[in-house]
Amino acid sequence: MSSHESFTALILDRAELHPEREALLLLPESEDRGHAVAVSYRALDAAARTLAGWLQARGAPGERVLLLHASRRQFAVSFLACLYAGAVAVPVPPYGGRSHHEERVAGIVRETAPCAVLTDAALAPDVSRLLARHGHGSLPCLAADAAPGRAQWRRPELDPDTVAYLQFTSGSTGSPHGAVVTHGALLANLEALGDLLGGTSESRIGGWLPLHHDMGLVGQLLYPLWLGGTSVLLTPEAFVKRPVRWLEAVGRYGIEVTGAPDFAYELCLRRVTAEQEAGLDLSGLRMAVSGGEPVDSGTRNAFAARFAAVGLRPQALVAGYGLAESTLLVTGERDGGAERTVDAAALEKHQLAEPVADGPVRTLLSCGRPGRHARLRIVDPETRQDLPEGRIGEIWVSGPSVARGYWRDRAATAERFDARLAAEDGVDTGGPAAAEAGWLRTGDLGTLDDGRLYVTGRLREMIVVAGRNLYPQDLEHTVQRVSTLFGTGSAFGVAAKRERIVLVQELRTHKCYGLDLEAIAKDVQRCLAEEFQIAVGGVLLVRPGTVRRTTSGKVERAAMRRLFLSGGIRPLYQQLDKDLLDTAGRGKTLLAPAGHSSR
Repeated sequence: MSSHESFTALILDRAELHPEREALLLLPESEDRGHAVAVSYRALDAAARTLAGWLQARGAPGERVLLLHASRRQFAVSFLACLYAGAVAVPVPPYGGRSHHEERVAGIVRETAPCAVLTDAALAPDVSRLLARHGHGSLPCLAADAAPGRAQWRRPELDPDTVAYLQFTSGSTGSPHGAVVTHGALLANLEALGDLLGGTSESRIGGWLPLHHDMGLVGQLLYPLWLGGTSVLLTPEAFVKRPVRWLEAVGRYGIEVTGAPDFAYELCLRRVTAEQEAGLDLSGLRMAVSGGEPVDSGTRNAFAARFAAVGLRPQALVAGYGLAESTLLVTGERDGGAERTVDAAALEKHQLAEPVADGPVRTLLSCGRPGRHARLRIVDPETRQDLPEGRIGEIWVSGPSVARGYWRDRAATAERFDARLAAEDGVDTGGPAAAEAGWLRTGDLGTLDDGRLYVTGRLREMIVVAGRNLYPQDLEHTVQRVSTLFGTGSAFGVAAKRERIVLVQELRTHKCYGLDLEAIAKDVQRCLAEEFQIAVGGVLLVRPGTVRRTTSGKVERAAMRRLFLSGGIRPLYQQLDKDLLDTAGRGKTLLAPAGHSSR
């Protein structure tokens, strides 16, 4: 374990030993519109001390402080300032003006009761108005990059059990909860990342992931600082506008470790042109981790093949598994990673089996073995009994990286963080024959094979039709073959007269003239019928941006299901069975300005 009692102590040591070394390298939106800006450990430490003094003078130690930044530099300063002050950092997405995002921020404010909000000068007026609209107008909102520096900073007394920050979950399968991450859990996870990713104080590690998200915060900001290296940061907006910027940064700025969800690699495959590819150099990339959502072996293999010509080693592409409730990392591969091609019919029965002749198959990509100190078990979610290797069940995790629980939610904490096998019910946890300490129920489905973890889906998102267990990501991936116009899709189950499958599919165009939307919807139904032998009850073709994603790129299937049931989706065209038409919007017909069909 770490020799430091807290992450604060570690960073103070880094700043003292190597003050002039680059801590941050902030990349411009484009090479034509600016240059990279370096921030030394000395400068980062000084800015954090100044802001920490202001926080301490206002009684922040032990209290929550909301961080709402678009500026990467200021986020890093504010996060460290909270740790320097002995306060609890609460990172949230920067304000974007969208209603569901505003409701999320307002909900986090209600739940955490922060003593202050830190933001950027450019965002401060909008954030102040947001707080006032939701009854929090008296909450101090400070433009942290303009904080007065008159208060003296005092080093707080911290230990591994001190709470460092609250990591709010993405909410992809329900209401977000604030995972309580201690300094000890953070340091334990950073050590596990060190085993997996390697690196030295000379390493440059980074990417474009949002810093309020666990993968961006821990993996691309705090981990390189833990090493004493450099965090190289591109904005998410720059990546989305021009995905090649991410790959250009690898060669231009010497990034040796990066990572992103599967959709980012797929976006590069679609949008990086041959001309752009010719200017890339990926030969220095040691590891590119795919995580944060189900990892598709097809995307990984296509990415490896496409960019081999510009120096990418296939072994550099690895998969990992983690979640905010375990700080970040749970398992990871170090060198390429194993694949398993399995019988699709057996997979629907929660079993791994070799393919049968002429039968449907699925290819699963290994997410590796558990990191340092982490323990896994696969458990039947109904009976709470251990399952052997090769059987699919819920992934349970234990170890020092696991968060303390959910902020002020005892019921949810008991349900998720204190899971026990059925055989342990009623066992006195204080005696010599005590049951093991509670395990974290991840809500994810997977199996172990030769000690490697294969993640197959989400427990709550599973679609059960006629006794078959269907994974929504398999349906979403399969329909991509129908049209090159298809963007993000979301598949989910709806209980009508019986469980029905609904697919909401974005079209990457705002112009539908000349498109036969009815034929496209029927092709979707035909594709899934042929591949999975299922009848799809509803297909909704929608505009780009309709399918909700979390800030890390996960499809919010639960949110899409709620929108469908409330009549909140405005499709370009929909094909709905009559029982679904009656169910959606509680009997109201969905608006379909460009076309509508029911049967």
